[in-house]
Amino acid sequence: MTLKVYNTLTRKKEEFVPIEPGKVKMYVCGPTVYNYIHIGNGRPVIFFDVVRRYLESQKYEVNYITNFTDVDDKMIRKAEELAVTVPELAETFIQAFLDDVKTLGVHDATLNPRVTENIQEIIDFIAALVEKDFAYEARGDVYYRTSKFAEYGKLSNQNLEELQYGIRIEVDDRKESPQDFVLWKAAKPGEIYWDSPWGQGRPGWHIECSAMVRKYLGETIDIHGGGQDLTFPHHECEIAQTEAVTGHPMANYWLHNAFLNIDNEKMSKSLGNGILIRDLVKQIKPQVFRFFMLSAHYRNPLNFSDESLKQASNALERIQNAYDNLKHRLTTASATSEIESALTDRLAAIASQFDDKMNDDFNTPDAITAVFDLVAEANLYLQQERVNAAALQLFLDQLQAFDQTLGILSQQSDELLDDEIEQLIIERTESRKSKNWARADEIRDLLTEKGIFLEDTPQGIRWRRK
Repeated sequence: MTLKVYNTLTRKKEEFVPIEPGKVKMYVCGPTVYNYIHIGNGRPVIFFDVVRRYLESQKYEVNYITNFTDVDDKMIRKAEELAVTVPELAETFIQAFLDDVKTLGVHDATLNPRVTENIQEIIDFIAALVEKDFAYEARGDVYYRTSKFAEYGKLSNQNLEELQYGIRIEVDDRKESPQDFVLWKAAKPGEIYWDSPWGQGRPGWHIECSAMVRKYLGETIDIHGGGQDLTFPHHECEIAQTEAVTGHPMANYWLHNAFLNIDNEKMSKSLGNGILIRDLVKQIKPQVFRFFMLSAHYRNPLNFSDESLKQASNALERIQNAYDNLKHRLTTASATSEIESALTDRLAAIASQFDDKMNDDFNTPDAITAVFDLVAEANLYLQQERVNAAALQLFLDQLQAFDQTLGILSQQSDELLDDEIEQLIIERTESRKSKNWARADEIRDLLTEKGIFLEDTPQGIRWRRK
């Protein structure tokens, strides 16, 4: 089955055909770095990481760019509030973002360009729009002339008349039309600024991504993504800017993930119901949150609650336990390399099922169903008294192949126990042999406190981390 993706621009699923065979140019809008990221920000971060991982598993070379907006009004206000410079503020929260997403198992982007590193490219882009009469200067600000771009609204399926009467837009007498949006903002006294043909100022939000996409990926890219809240105005404005200058489509496929709600309510500052990722992962394993995010299709709203996290934790534990049990049995399994053809056929069918679901617009919940089918087969096989090392390795390889895309397994069990815990396990074994049950139980409790759980199996003591 070939990969099909839902394209927001055409509002239908389309076969994915990259511009250059075997290569994918992909841009996902990154954060404005004035605060720590919350769990709602985690949805696009995790989903597009899975998109990138899956494409790579299918042998595509992915050039994955996600930017940092490191100067804007929010950052200027926050820097003033904290009595730091805007660059200092940006440095703090860029590092915080990178730390938080690494905790979630997100792979590094190919590149994380910053707005402040691309000011000249942005100025040149605006100058090209002015030259083509798609933009105009007004008292040090520069605005995009939306009426000039006939297809404005094509991504969000709106037209200028609907926008004029259906969306509240702040009145500004510098604009020719209320729908015109800012490309360059004149600096106010004391604000950070750069010199430009229109005076001292800084870029508007939308123009930043247009300039960086063209610089790092080219005039037309394969995939442009982000949360559905970016469809309008941000991505709509990007299209208008870029296509006015280049005359070519900005992106062939536009992907947008739906919102994350908290206890059936939209996350918002007014409700005070935002949860920071760095706070959440102090309470639960990061893999549990990642699994939860992938348990619903990315275009469907997802509800965050204690109950949904508990369900995700229990489900993920089943997968992790199967993985750990396979690794444990591998240490004592017979070395025969023969595998029943019926078993290889079943595992191949499950692998094909996983790919079919991922090829259907990155349907992660149904792909996870394939993972559970593999776990069921593995658990059935592990019930046998004698197991085959080659078969165990086949199960492990397939689970790891699935995890190469999903990123939900903990690899901590590969770590060696430290000397103290090794000695405690040996002592507990000796205590049991001498029937000193009290000491054996005491050691088990101590190991539990250290996050080590022991299981007595016919093949010996098996341990796993909490």
